[in-house]
Amino acid sequence: MDEESINRILTEIETQSPISSFSLKNLQTLLDFTLRTNDSANLESFYTEISSRNISLSSFTTSLSSVMDSGGPARNNHLSLLASNVYLSLLLSPNSPVFTLFTPMAFLSLLRSIRWAFKNPSLGSSEGSGGEIRGRKKRGGGRIRAGKNRGKQVVDEGENEGESEGGDFDVRVFSVLERLELVLGLVHLDRFPESLRSLVQTVAEIPVVAGEVCRNSGSYGKLCELCSRILNEVLKVEHGDQAVSAAEVLKCLSPLMFLPKSQSRSFSLEFVVNRLSRLAKHSSAVKKAVVNLPKYLVHKAPEKAEPKALAVESIMEIVKVWDFDDQVGFVDYVVKMSQGKGQFRLLAVDLILVLMTTLRDPLGLDLGDKVENLWGLTCLETLIQRCSDVTAGIRARALTNLAQLVGFLSGNDRSRTLLKGVMGYGKGGSSRMQGGMNDLLQKRCMDEKAAVRKAALFLISKLTALLGSALDGHLLKTVGMACSDPLVSIRKAAISALSEAFRLFSDENVTREWLHSVPPLITDNESSIQEECESLFSELVLDRVSKALSDTTSHQHSVMDNSSGKTMDFDREMELLCPEGVLCVLKATCDGEVTPWVKKICTILGKKKRLKPKIATSLQNIIRTSESLWLRHSMPIEKWTAPPGAWLLLSEVSAFLPKEVDWEFLHHHWQLVDNYKPDDELRSPRDERDGDEELDIESNSVAWAGDRVFLLQTISNVSVTLPPEPAADLAHNFLKRLEEFDMHSTEVNAHVKALRTLCKRKALNPEEADSLVIKWVQQLLSQASHVLDMYISKDSRENNENTFRTPHNSRSRHGKSATPSMTKLLLQAITAVYTIGSLVIICPSADVKAIVTTLHTIITSGTSDTKSKIKISLGPAFSVKEAAPSLYIQAWLTMGKICLSDGKLAKRYIPLFVQELEKSDCAALRNNIVVMMADFCVRHTALVDCYMSKLTKCLRDPCELVRRQTFILLARLLQRDYVKWRGVLFLRFLLSLVDESEKIRQLADFLFGNILKVKAPLLAYNSFVEAIFVLNDCNAHTGRSNPQNPKSDNYLFCIRGNDEHSRSRRMHVYITLLKQMAPEHLLATFAKVCAEILAAASDGMLNLEDATGQSVLQDAFQILCSKEIRIPSSRASSSDSAEMEEDGGEGGGSAAVAKGRAITQAVKKGLIQNTVPIFIELKRLLESKNSPLIGSLMECLRVLLKDYKNEIDEILVADKQLQKELIYDMQKYETMKAKSTAAESVANRQRSETYQSPSDPKIARSGPSKLDHLHSNSKVASAMAGAVAASRARAVLRQVNQGASTPPLSAMSVPKLKSCTDAVTHGEKSSDLIESLRRKHSFDSDEEN
Repeated sequence: MDEESINRILTEIETQSPISSFSLKNLQTLLDFTLRTNDSANLESFYTEISSRNISLSSFTTSLSSVMDSGGPARNNHLSLLASNVYLSLLLSPNSPVFTLFTPMAFLSLLRSIRWAFKNPSLGSSEGSGGEIRGRKKRGGGRIRAGKNRGKQVVDEGENEGESEGGDFDVRVFSVLERLELVLGLVHLDRFPESLRSLVQTVAEIPVVAGEVCRNSGSYGKLCELCSRILNEVLKVEHGDQAVSAAEVLKCLSPLMFLPKSQSRSFSLEFVVNRLSRLAKHSSAVKKAVVNLPKYLVHKAPEKAEPKALAVESIMEIVKVWDFDDQVGFVDYVVKMSQGKGQFRLLAVDLILVLMTTLRDPLGLDLGDKVENLWGLTCLETLIQRCSDVTAGIRARALTNLAQLVGFLSGNDRSRTLLKGVMGYGKGGSSRMQGGMNDLLQKRCMDEKAAVRKAALFLISKLTALLGSALDGHLLKTVGMACSDPLVSIRKAAISALSEAFRLFSDENVTREWLHSVPPLITDNESSIQEECESLFSELVLDRVSKALSDTTSHQHSVMDNSSGKTMDFDREMELLCPEGVLCVLKATCDGEVTPWVKKICTILGKKKRLKPKIATSLQNIIRTSESLWLRHSMPIEKWTAPPGAWLLLSEVSAFLPKEVDWEFLHHHWQLVDNYKPDDELRSPRDERDGDEELDIESNSVAWAGDRVFLLQTISNVSVTLPPEPAADLAHNFLKRLEEFDMHSTEVNAHVKALRTLCKRKALNPEEADSLVIKWVQQLLSQASHVLDMYISKDSRENNENTFRTPHNSRSRHGKSATPSMTKLLLQAITAVYTIGSLVIICPSADVKAIVTTLHTIITSGTSDTKSKIKISLGPAFSVKEAAPSLYIQAWLTMGKICLSDGKLAKRYIPLFVQELEKSDCAALRNNIVVMMADFCVRHTALVDCYMSKLTKCLRDPCELVRRQTFILLARLLQRDYVKWRGVLFLRFLLSLVDESEKIRQLADFLFGNILKVKAPLLAYNSFVEAIFVLNDCNAHTGRSNPQNPKSDNYLFCIRGNDEHSRSRRMHVYITLLKQMAPEHLLATFAKVCAEILAAASDGMLNLEDATGQSVLQDAFQILCSKEIRIPSSRASSSDSAEMEEDGGEGGGSAAVAKGRAITQAVKKGLIQNTVPIFIELKRLLESKNSPLIGSLMECLRVLLKDYKNEIDEILVADKQLQKELIYDMQKYETMKAKSTAAESVANRQRSETYQSPSDPKIARSGPSKLDHLHSNSKVASAMAGAVAASRARAVLRQVNQGASTPPLSAMSVPKLKSCTDAVTHGEKSSDLIESLRRKHSFDSDEEN
C-alpha cells in the first residue's frame, strides 16, 4: 500500500466518515499480502502512522463497524462483507493487538453482516445490476490458496472479488467464515457470553437461510462444513463451560430438526450425531447436554403430524449412537412420558415403535434367560396400556404401532413366544385372562372413532400370523360385524383382517364367518369393495376348490390309517383327499344366508369370464371320488349324497362353463338320484317313527332333494351342448315326473325350469319354443286341477261318512286312522297346487280360470261364513284349513302367484290376503303372505299402499322369522322407493332397534346407521319429538286421550313403563337417532325438545299427573343430558377431523374448527334465550307439585351447565338472586346425591363383609377396586369418608357398651331441676323442656334428609 492510500484511510478515520470501498480494497490487499507472506513491515508502518496522528485503534474499529453495519435487507452488502473480511484479517495479522481490536459491538456488527449476506442475494455485485450478476454466475468464483500463516488456509479473492460461486450469494462470505474460524482460535469468548450466544445463533441460522437461496449443492455443502467447524471450535474449553456452550449450540440447532424436506435438518443431525457424539466421549459436560437433547426435543416437538414425525426420527438418529445404558435411560423416560399429558403420551407411543424397531435386541434374545425386566417388554406393556387411552388419537396410534411391532417381532420363535406372553395369549392362541387382548380388541373394533376401529382391525390381521391358530370366536364375530361399518376404509380393513385369517386357517368358525361377512359385500355401494370381494372369493374359495382332486389318478387307492393299519372312516378319508378345508368351504356355501351371495358372485365372475375351467373339473372329481369311496366302504348307494355344496357350486359355474361338464357324468348321477328315492318321499308328516330314524331319514331326504335340484339346474345349463336324442329323452322324463305330482316342492321348480330351458334351446325358433311350453303347461295344469278335484270330492265324502259316527272320531282327519290312499292323495294335491304356482310364473298367459275357482274354495273354507265352505249335496261342509293345513297354505301361495300376473284378480283378492294376515295363527302362512304382499307392492303398488299400516304390524309379530322377513322386505321396498317414509311407518320401524332378536337388532342398526343416514338424513330429526310421545304411548301432542286397549296399534308399537328396563330401551332408540344427526340438527333437536316437551309441561299442556306424561318428561331430561345431544366446543372439530383422517386431507381442518366454534356459540345462545327460563319455570312447577321428577330436572341442569360454569353469569345476567338460588340448589342436590351414594356403598360393603371372611385375600384385593369409580368424585369420596367414620364410631360405642343399650334417663344419676316459679308444676316443666328440645333444628337437617 502506498503512502497516499494510507493517508486517505487515516483522513477518513479522522473525519469520522465511512471508509470508502477503494480504501477497504487497498487495506484488504495489504492484509492479504501480510497473511500470505508473513511480512508485517508494511502493516507495522500503517500502525505507526495511526499512532503518529493520535488516532486510537478503537476509532479505527468503530469506523470498520459502521461500514459492516451499512448493509441491510434492502441494500448492497458487498461493502459490509468487505469490511468484515478486513476486520477479521486485522485480527489474524502478525503481532496484531487482538485485545484492542476485538470488541463485542464490532463482533456483533460482523455477525450482522454475515446474516445480511444471505438475506439479499439479488444485490451481490458492486453496481447491483442484474446483468453483472448473471455474468458473474457464468464466470465462477474466487480461488482458494494455501498460506503458511499458522498452518491455516485463507482466501485470495484477487481480481474476482464479489463474484458468486454459488450463484445466489456473495462469495466473500466463504472468506469471512473461514477467517472467523481462525479468529476463534485467537479470541476466547468465555469473557463475552453474549457474543458467544450471538455467534452460535448466527451460524445455526446460516444453513436455513442459505438453503432458501442457494441452488448449488457444492456451495451449500461448503457452507455447512464451515458452520460445523465454527460450532466445533465454539465447544472448546477456551470459550467457557462446555456444558453451557453445548446446551446453547443444541438449543439453536433443535428447530432445524423439525424442518421438513430441508438440507439444514441434515446438517443439524449430522453435526449432533457425528461431531458432537465423538466429542461427548471425551467430555462428560458435552455428553450430559447430548443425553438431554432428546428430552428437550420431546418438549419442543410441534403438534402437527409431519413435524412431530420428524422430531421422532431426529430423536432416534441421536439415541441410536449412544451407549446401551444411556439408551435404557431414555427408554425409561419415554415410559414415564406415556403417563403424562396427551401430547407426550402420543409422542411416547411413536417413540416406543421406533425404539423397538431401531435399537438392537429389544427383547434380550441374545442375552439368554439371565436378564429380567427387559426394556422391550416394558415398552410393549406400555403400548398395550395406551390402546385403552382416553384420547381416541392415542388409542388409534397405539394400536397401529402395536400391529407394526407384532409384524416386526414375529420373525423367530423366541420373540413370538415372548410377544404372546406379554399380550396374554396361551399356547392355544386364546387370551388367558378376562379383560385380555381379545376383550381389548373387541372393544376397540366397536370404538366410536373410525381411526381406532381401523387400527384395531389392522392389529387383528397382524395377530393372525402371530398366534398360529384361528382367532377367538367372539373376536371373529366382531370383525365380521365391522364388514358392515358405515365407513369404506373400515369395511376394507375388516375384509383384509378376516381374509387373512381365512387364508391362513381353514377352521370351520373362520370359514363360516368369512362367508357370512365378505360375500354379501358384492352389493356394496363402493365399487372397489365389490372388486375386492370378487377377487377374494375367486382366490379363497374357487381357487382352493380347484386345487382339490384336480388329478384323479393320484387318488385310486384308499387312504390307510398309519396307527391302526385299518381303513379310515368315510368322512376322515374325504378330508384327507380334499385338504385345506375344501369340504368345510363347500358345506358352508349351503347356508341359506350365504347361498344367494355365492350365486351372485359366480354370476358376476362368469360374465367377466373369470371362471377357470379347472373349477368345474375339480367339482366333478370331488363328487366322483365321494361316490367311489362310499362304495369302497361297502355302504348302500341309495344312502349316498354328494359332499354338501358340490352340486350347488357346479350348478352355478356350469352356466358359464357348459363344455367343461361331462354329459356322461350328469347322465349317470341323474339316473342315480332318479332311481333311488328316499323312503319318506310320500310319507305323511303325521306318521310316527323312531326319533333317531326319523331325523336321519329327514336329513338324508333334504340332502337328496337338494342334490337333485342342483343337478337339474346343471343339466339345464349344459343342455345347449346335448345331442338331440338325449335332450328329448330328458324332456320326456321331466314331464313324466311332473305329472306324477310326487316330488318335493324344492324339486318342482327345478323340473319346470329345466323343461322350459330344454324346449327353448332345442326349438328351431322362439315361436316354436313358446308353443311347446304352452302345450305342456296346459297339460300339467289340467292334470293338477283333476288331482285337486279328486282330493276335495273324496275328502268331502269321507267327512260326510264321519259325521254319522257315534261318537265322532276326532282323530280320523288324516291321523293314524287315515287311509294310505287318502294320505297319498293329500300329498299329491299339495304338490299339484305348488306346481300350478310354478307353471304360472314361467307362463303367465296360461288359462287358470277353473283353477282359481278351486283355489278360492280352498282358501275361503276356513272362514266362519258357511256359504264359502265346501259343500257336498248330501253332506255338511268341511274346512280344508283344519283338515289339511299344508294344502291350505300352498293354496294361498299359489293364489298369490296367480294374482301377480293378473291385476284384476289382484284387486279382488288383496283384501283377502290382508284379512288372513291379521287373523291367521299359522306363522308359516303369515310369513308367506308378507312375502306376497311385498311382491304385490312392486307389481301393484297402488293397490297395496293403503294396507301398509296393517302390513307393518308384522314387525311386532310373535314369530321372529315373520318379524325379520317383514323388516327385510319393507326395508328393501323403502330403498327402492316403492314405499315412502311417511305416516307411522318410520315410527314403527324404531321398535326393531330394541327387538328381542339379535339379528333383527343388527339389521335395524345397519338400516338406521348406513342406509337412512344417506338416503333420508333429515328423517331422524323431523320425527324425533314425535317418537318420544309414540314410544311412551302418550297422545298429548295429538290432543287425543290415551287408549288403554292392549290390542290397539299404538299399544303394540310403544314401550310403556317407567321402569329401568323400559327407559333403557327407549334411550337406545333415542341415542340411535341422535347419532344420525349432523351437529346443526342436534342443536335444532335440543331446541325442539325444550319447546315442545319442557315448555308444554310448564304451560300445563302435558299432564304431569298421567304416567305417560311423566315418562315423556323424564325421557326428555335424559335426552338433554345425554352426551349424544350435547355439543361441547371440541365435539364438532374432533368428529370432523376423524372423518378427515379417513380422507387424508388437511385443508378441512381449519374449516372444521371454525364450524365447531360456530356451533358452540349457537349452543350458548340457545341456552341463554330458551333453555334456562324453561328449566326455571318447570322447576318451580315440579316443586309446587312435590314431583319426583325434580331430581331428574336438577341432574339434567347440572350436566348441561357443567361445561359452561364460566358462562353462568352471562346466562343468568338478568337475575342475580335467581343465579344464587340456582347455584345453591345445584350444590345442595349434588351433596345429597353424594351422601346417598356414599351411604348405599358403605351399606353394601358392610353387608358383603358380614357374610365374607375378612382374611380372604381375594376379598381384600377385590374390595377396593369396586369402589374406585366412586372415589374419583371428590364429593362422593368425602361423603363416603364421613359415612365410614360414623359407622366406625357406632361400632366403637357398641363395643364399649358391650352390646348394652343406653339406660333410660330415670335410671341415670343426674342433677334434678327445680322450678323457677311455684305456679309451674314439675310435669309441666318437663313437657316444656322436651318440647323445646324437639323444636331445635340441626343445620344439616336438610342435607341429611
